[in-house]
Amino acid sequence: MPATPIWDPNQYLRHAGHRTRPFLDLLGRIPDLPAGNGGAGGVGGEPPRIADIGCGAGNVTALLADRWPTARITGLDNSQAMLDRARVGYEGPTPGGGLLEFKAADAARWTPDEPYDLIVSNAALQWVPGHSASFPAWIQGLRPGGVLAFQVPGNFTGPSHRLLADLCDSPRWRRVLGDRPLRDTDMVDPADYLATLTDLGCTADVWETTYLQLLTGDDPVLDWVKGTALRPVLTALGDDAAATAEFTAQYRDLLRTAYPRGPHGTVFPFRRIFAVATRTAA
Repeated sequence: MPATPIWDPNQYLRHAGHRTRPFLDLLGRIPDLPAGNGGAGGVGGEPPRIADIGCGAGNVTALLADRWPTARITGLDNSQAMLDRARVGYEGPTPGGGLLEFKAADAARWTPDEPYDLIVSNAALQWVPGHSASFPAWIQGLRPGGVLAFQVPGNFTGPSHRLLADLCDSPRWRRVLGDRPLRDTDMVDPADYLATLTDLGCTADVWETTYLQLLTGDDPVLDWVKGTALRPVLTALGDDAAATAEFTAQYRDLLRTAYPRGPHGTVFPFRRIFAVATRTAA
């Protein structure tokens, strides 16, 4: 099975409003940065330097420029399709005098090559097994008073993910997909994040939230996971249209039972884990 899912920016952005909400909540808890100008969220005199790890289509990366108008912001991702979409939509000078740029990088290997005021990641680190091992280098790459902030899913034990894993592990689909049909995800307990970040000399704020998303339309949970959790399976099935249709139909039926449609839509619980860690000033 391919190690890296093929991402579809259009499918991912179909639920951009719901997907952006956790990032806005994360953004609201990030304190002033070491660099920046008064009124722009910073406390120094120079423009903030910001990295967005796993920037995807760039739609949330652009929100960083709203909070820090003068910042030089680099979005990093390993999906060429996502980077292409981000560059077309957002790359270039920002209205506040800053700059948005997008570069190819693997989150599992990236390390800061200059001092940063903020390293942020939105719904990406779950795809990087052992990502906590990168925290020391990332925090070392922050200026004193700089911030590491991220949010990741916490719903891997929910029906949408559990049913997908069980279906992939069934005899029919194991023959097609192999013994490890789903890419590993790194589920870390919030308390472990708190301990790790505090041990690294940070002041850490870790919390979790479960959003009750009210989705509308036909099979909305299936449409949702087509943009994220289902991508490794769709990538593995590739151009086999018949197998893709069969697998999708079986998974759809399971989701319909697990997430029945109500009078106002389909309720989809969406648990997220957040962390904001500030490097202790020297």
